[in-house]
Amino acid sequence: MSEQPPYLRIADVLRQRIANQEWLPGDRLPSRSQLAQECGVGEAVIRRAQERLISQGVLEGRAGSGTYVAEPRQRVRMVRSADREQTGESPFQSDMTALGKRGAWESRSDGMVPAPADIAVRLSISEGDYCVRTSYEFLADGKPVQLSTSWEPYEVTAGTLAVLPEAGPFAGMGVVRRMAEIGIKVSRAVERPEPGQANAEEANLLGVQRGALVTRIQRTYYSDDGRAVETADIVVPAALCEIVYEVPISS
Repeated sequence: MSEQPPYLRIADVLRQRIANQEWLPGDRLPSRSQLAQECGVGEAVIRRAQERLISQGVLEGRAGSGTYVAEPRQRVRMVRSADREQTGESPFQSDMTALGKRGAWESRSDGMVPAPADIAVRLSISEGDYCVRTSYEFLADGKPVQLSTSWEPYEVTAGTLAVLPEAGPFAGMGVVRRMAEIGIKVSRAVERPEPGQANAEEANLLGVQRGALVTRIQRTYYSDDGRAVETADIVVPAALCEIVYEVPISS
């Protein structure tokens, strides 16, 4: 059996020292050189150990200041179920309401964006066909907890009041209800979750360390005639959120 890598062993040591209240939330850790001397390892090992604990929400890095013990932060519960699509508000808003939190989001839509090859495949359209692309940053009590980039075929909503997801009379309703308002019944959603790591842009938006653990969910909505009407790439940071799937069971 292979020996545990040094940085994992040091991460466990640092975690235990925090658990023993040697350092309290908000405290600044000693410098890497001091920790390296105390632990008998190189500074590179300390750096990797700290990065691992930052990705797990135990520590937080502050540019130009150092590394600190993170303040306790309750992970937000993200429920994936059929019921979450049946409310009059957006699914994210439903999740936050259930938790007693204030849910909000910031968004930017770009119309007439040519579909990249992978998006075209997911939407069953031709590469280069126009789409409406919307980028979202979802907030719980004002703090970012989730990112999403949505693509809708332009021809689906062109000429309607629902062409922009976050503008007009149907703004903020969510895909299912917006489509219903223009006569399209969304009857199925397919989600494909997979583990990943936050890139530099995602880390900056979410306030986590680059390389932090995330779950990437590729979601596509289909109308009752089997047409893909929207696809999205959702990024959920493990340190900030837990994902729960509720599966209905018929007796």
